[in-house]
Amino acid sequence: MPSPKSFRSASDCETTALARYTGEYRFRVWVKLDTGMNRLGFRLEEFAQAWREIAALKSVAPDMRVMTHLANADVRDDPKTGKQIRAFRNATVGLKAETSIGNSAGVLNFPESQGDWIRPGLLLYGVSPIPGARGTELGLTPAMTLVTRVIAIRAVKAGESVGYASAWRAERASRIAIAAAGYGDGYPRNVASGTSVLIRGTAQPLVGRVSMDMIAVDVTDGQAGVGDEVVLWGPGLPVEDIAERAGTIPYELICGVSQRVLHEVV
Repeated sequence: MPSPKSFRSASDCETTALARYTGEYRFRVWVKLDTGMNRLGFRLEEFAQAWREIAALKSVAPDMRVMTHLANADVRDDPKTGKQIRAFRNATVGLKAETSIGNSAGVLNFPESQGDWIRPGLLLYGVSPIPGARGTELGLTPAMTLVTRVIAIRAVKAGESVGYASAWRAERASRIAIAAAGYGDGYPRNVASGTSVLIRGTAQPLVGRVSMDMIAVDVTDGQAGVGDEVVLWGPGLPVEDIAERAGTIPYELICGVSQRVLHEVV
């Protein structure tokens, strides 16, 4: 059996555990090849030896698989992705193994990255991994809707401010709906004033700063009442739009919905 000390990559811990295992079970193993992400996996110069040594372990089932991860696939004209794919193909020539290269962006932008397996993440939510694009433009259907409800309607006089730091002041007599959601729920604190929410199916602008538990929405020109549903993102209001207004990416918003939010599968 190969010595665990012969492995000198980010996969050392897993490989050591496989080498030490003496039970009857045989593990189906994915071996990761680092083609330029420089995060996890065996480097190109290590891969051939590592593959041979892992394949020789008694704890490993014979049908090993190999994968890599694309660093820049969300940019269609970035040459690094092509280099990564070619490096992967060259390093795995002759291996009788199933392969996986494409993440969500790779699946969309680089058809040649679609090996035996693909790894869609954000695509499963119907969200675009391509900057500037929306999932609906790619034929996707949003699978997550973040909603709350109006808990109060406030009458605000011209010149009065709303929320922390008096960041927004009414230029006219206004009706402000207070909705029960904030950064404690995963709605981004730094989202820009004027960002839309949907109330009664109509886009209406958020005003002032996002609080931990509440947001304020100017409904002067729309309709809203206590108990109305407020869509923060979902069909008709792409999460990609909210991410842009917050200066972040939709991955962060989808991953950031907190555990205190009620999750329902519909």
